[in-house]
Amino acid sequence: MSKPLRILVTNDDGVNAPGMRMLAKALQEIAPVVIVAPDRDRSGASHSLTLSSPLYVNQVEDNVYSIQGTPTDCAHLALTGLLPKAETPDIVVSGINAGANMGDDVIYSGTVGAALEGRFLGLPAIAVSLVGQHKHYETAATVVQHLLKHLIENHFVNAATLNVNVPDVPLDQIKGFEVTRLGSRHLAEPAVKQTDPRGRDIYWIGAAGHENDASQGTDFYAVRHNYVSITPLNVDLTCYKSFDDVAHWLKDCKI
Repeated sequence: MSKPLRILVTNDDGVNAPGMRMLAKALQEIAPVVIVAPDRDRSGASHSLTLSSPLYVNQVEDNVYSIQGTPTDCAHLALTGLLPKAETPDIVVSGINAGANMGDDVIYSGTVGAALEGRFLGLPAIAVSLVGQHKHYETAATVVQHLLKHLIENHFVNAATLNVNVPDVPLDQIKGFEVTRLGSRHLAEPAVKQTDPRGRDIYWIGAAGHENDASQGTDFYAVRHNYVSITPLNVDLTCYKSFDDVAHWLKDCKI
């Protein structure tokens, strides 16, 4: 890269999330880091952009900004106008998420959404999540530090966003890296109905479904066996294997 390397760190757990702060500290050993993150927890925001209202920015400290918006807002704004041109980041790292982003989770994940936005805007991008009880953020931070060093040293260029899930164990229990496909979950648990103090019905979205496809080769399988799962993601949602079936089904459909 022609100019000094700069790293954008963002997340969906909020600007004060311990996982993101530990990640930023680890990556500062590689290159200067700027944090642009939501002002509060925005888990489940997926790849949503705020289009109907302005985005308010607060500079929390040097090179740390909070935004009253989604994780994708944060990545987009950081790369398209918030920062001086000379300080525009070269790599986007989103995380460390407090919990898994495996299988169907990636559809909803704000952590993954922010990384995908970085990829949309032409930069290498990594989403990283810690799978477990959120005890070993330092393990995930060290894993990403090694990945990023390897990416830079080997000039890795690819159209994919790397979705990284790290087992929540001490570093010496990590067995290595595995390239994986997304597994899948069963249907989500039912919504939870309650009543607020005014007697009105309220609903909480139910928990994610249990593992469905967690066979060998999936992200679920790798993490369960203490491997770091790395799944290359793209955003072409076209179901190519259905082309012929849909074409045949439409053959006699007339307007």
